[in-house]
Amino acid sequence: MTRVQIHYDLQRPLDEALMSRVAGATSLFGLTKVQVAPSLDKLLVEYDASRLTLAQVDAALHRAGLPAKRHGA
Repeated sequence: MTRVQIHYDLQRPLDEALMSRVAGATSLFGLTKVQVAPSLDKLLVEYDASRLTLAQVDAALHRAGLPAKRHGA
């Protein structure tokens, strides 16, 4: 397993529905951690790079309904 951490910027403020989606995101194949930053405007995502590419992580977050864009992208 090759764990990689990456930061995403949330594109809209967190609400109850988004918090529920964040909580369920680790059930997605290859994602090991999805955590909201203390500032509440970013996500820390940890994934298994031996199973997923960065593009697949982006797609998985999008499918999960998380309005997130890779930090600095």
